Amino acid sequence: MGLIVQKYGGTSVGSVERIQAVARKVKATVAAGHKVVVVVSAMGKTTDSLVQLAYAISDRPSQREMDMLLSTGEQVSIALLTMALHALGEPAISLTGAQVGIVTEPAHTRARILHIETQRLERHLKEGQVVVVAGFQGITGAADFEVTTLGRGGSDTSAVAIAAALRADCCEIYTDVPGILTADPRLVPHAQLVREITCDEMLELASLGAKVLHPRAVEIARNYGVDLVVRSSWTDDPGTRVIAPPRPPRPVENLELGKPVDGVALDTDQAKVALLRVADRPGVAAQLFGELAQQNLDVDLIIQSIHEGQTNDIAFTVQKSALKQAAAVAAAFYPRLHPRVEETEVLVDTDIAKVSITGAGMIGRPGVAAQMFSALAAAGINLQLISTSEINVSCTVAAADAGRAIAILSQTFDVEAATSVPQQTPDAPPVRGVALDPKQARIAIRDVPDRPGMAAAIFQTLADAAISVDMIIQSQRSRALGGVMTRDIAFTVASADAEQAVELLKGVQTQLGYGDILVDTAIAKVSIVGVGMIHRPGIAARMFAALARENINIQMIATSEIRISCVVAESEGVRALQAVHTAFGLDGEAPVAIPDVGK
Repeated sequence: MGLIVQKYGGTSVGSVERIQAVARKVKATVAAGHKVVVVVSAMGKTTDSLVQLAYAISDRPSQREMDMLLSTGEQVSIALLTMALHALGEPAISLTGAQVGIVTEPAHTRARILHIETQRLERHLKEGQVVVVAGFQGITGAADFEVTTLGRGGSDTSAVAIAAALRADCCEIYTDVPGILTADPRLVPHAQLVREITCDEMLELASLGAKVLHPRAVEIARNYGVDLVVRSSWTDDPGTRVIAPPRPPRPVENLELGKPVDGVALDTDQAKVALLRVADRPGVAAQLFGELAQQNLDVDLIIQSIHEGQTNDIAFTVQKSALKQAAAVAAAFYPRLHPRVEETEVLVDTDIAKVSITGAGMIGRPGVAAQMFSALAAAGINLQLISTSEINVSCTVAAADAGRAIAILSQTFDVEAATSVPQQTPDAPPVRGVALDPKQARIAIRDVPDRPGMAAAIFQTLADAAISVDMIIQSQRSRALGGVMTRDIAFTVASADAEQAVELLKGVQTQLGYGDILVDTAIAKVSIVGVGMIHRPGIAARMFAALARENINIQMIATSEIRISCVVAESEGVRALQAVHTAFGLDGEAPVAIPDVGK
């Protein structure tokens, strides 16, 4: 006999008939010999309707009262599902988040879970009852018992947190798709089901807009070793297994408020090749990295910065043993493309090291990258390359600063330095999934003084306003202005945050001494994710070539160990997604059947 936590989303409980179908599925799980906790969302579009009611009453409803209002949606679902179980003769009881003892921080509409008082859950389970829990909600501590909600995707978070607290054998997330797909099936009709995926890959895809699982739920599963499965509410198919790395038992106090960074790493076997004034047109990156792939050269970081005029800068890092060959490829690359070779510069730097921080807890915490930059700046360590993903921030620094840098980061984040390698599965495909985020804006800051602390000051300003930054790129080209060397810094934010971000940056422009602030909201980000791309040359080249064949220009490039992201024009985003999906052989012969849940 095992303990299983099942979560059903709004579409799964969107009508009386669907609630009855869920009840039958739950009863079948009990009949198979399992104890069951069920977490449910509000019915269908209930939450949207409640939000509309609130804004019909007030243009600025208080966050506390919004939590009081929105938490009622799940109470309807749990009561009805429990009644449906009773009608089938199955003992069951419904509990709100408060009754369960889901204790959160006092942050209305976006609270994180501190801990879960499991005594009542365990008592009802011991009595043979199915416990039906309201997802998305909790309560603050004993001082005031304020109702809180967990934000978007909160029922996923509730379910996995309960599974972690109870040390459940499995947490099953039931949804209206058959599992995790290689891409959004609405945009890529021949997207296929992924049978298994690592938590690291799922974190990246979830953060890139894959809506099947919320990143916070995956973060908990990764940190507590929860066995997580995503399945269809409408079939008995096995779905997708999300593989968590093995973890020793750990306390569930501060469940979502643990360390945001769980590892820092140093790589001194790195060398940089930078190509300045690269022609800004489709196919250039594809040809360059295609040449490197033909030479079987394994490229680590890849960064393409914002263009100046009709040119870009492209920089990449390789192991030092491969530097001579990589530099030769770069030097030979331009004569075949440009007769005016003298306008191009190829820079080589062996005096660098890469320092990185990793951790699932960085998601949704804008201040982590800024904290890293600030810690290094306080020690007078200047940043050269910056590359980011949802669970990794990497910077190159001068080799002479490497030892100090890693010691400072270890102390700052209270973790031990180690070689950080994302979790891998045997025979993993190079790309597990492809994602498109069309709701991005690019902000470019010109002429930032090239000295320690500038990146820290810029991104701390945004973090203080809870603005999350995704891709961060610092240009390779520097220029002297008034006797001060400067570089450009570009980054992406959610398009909804762009206007506020620009206003904040204008507010510190004079103090920090940088130039113009430019914003482009007509962009999209297409990304590939896969642990199988580690130490496998040619993956980036294949992605770039797919875009080149469609004559899609790449505006920015940033990479991590398991993710490559390119910024393209917004109008070309869907075409870019489809081209890359096909290039990695992810198209199936027939589309995956997605039920029409609107009927």
